[in-house]
Amino acid sequence: MKKMKWQRMFLALLCGLLLVVSTGCESVTHRADRTDTWSKLQRRGHIVIGIDDSFVPMGFRQKDGRLVGYDVDLARAVFAQYGLKVDFQTIDWSMKETELRNGTIDAIWNGYTITPQRQAKVAFSNPYLRNQQVLVTKRRQNITQFSGMSGKVLGLQTGSSAQSLVNQQPKVLRQYIKGAPIQYDTFNDAFIDLNANRIQGLLIDQVYADYYVKHEPDPSAYRTLNGAFSGEDYAVGLRKGDKTLRRKINVGFVRLKEKGQLAKINHKWFGKDADSLIK
Repeated sequence: MKKMKWQRMFLALLCGLLLVVSTGCESVTHRADRTDTWSKLQRRGHIVIGIDDSFVPMGFRQKDGRLVGYDVDLARAVFAQYGLKVDFQTIDWSMKETELRNGTIDAIWNGYTITPQRQAKVAFSNPYLRNQQVLVTKRRQNITQFSGMSGKVLGLQTGSSAQSLVNQQPKVLRQYIKGAPIQYDTFNDAFIDLNANRIQGLLIDQVYADYYVKHEPDPSAYRTLNGAFSGEDYAVGLRKGDKTLRRKINVGFVRLKEKGQLAKINHKWFGKDADSLIK
């Protein structure tokens, strides 16, 4: 009897603990969906943006450790209009929505693609740049179309839109490859394996692929295949309660375009006006 009594007490305690944890998680999500933090950001004088600091040319570190990139320049220009400084915080890209929801960061701004799955978790600013997923291979592999990946190993970044697309549209590429795609924390690690022939193809954002290949000692050693997946849009990810912050970012985009600053940033990083979506 005593043993059964202790078992019941243990189960009751365990259930209570699980209820507390569950309630805590729900309250964090509830606050994130309802709280507008703009006044808090103004008092604080800065905003914290989560990034993957190896994503060229959107946000990456130079050899001296300095953070640079298209999104870095764009974010600073937007918030300078409101007298806010920007603190960039390197995060695990696969945990980005969790970091946002928990309040560790105030925004996700680093080549962040709008997808239905992400829209269920976060609010998005208006899109500011068009992108698409491309397949990068070494030219010596003689892969000229996606079906050429038959029996070969594919790499992609964990938590990326490429990972979602491969699974959502298996007939485009997944049906051809050998086994499950190899997942990487960073694109840099993926390119190391591509160059070492540990993978034969890398599904990646076109903006990254174009910049990386262009700055390689021998760009002709690579082949980039595109057009199989539809285009996608980059936007800033925010907590659903941050309606004022969302509005400020959208207005900031338009003002930068009107002043000509957006064109300067585009030309700096892409050598052209890029596929800007800011009207």
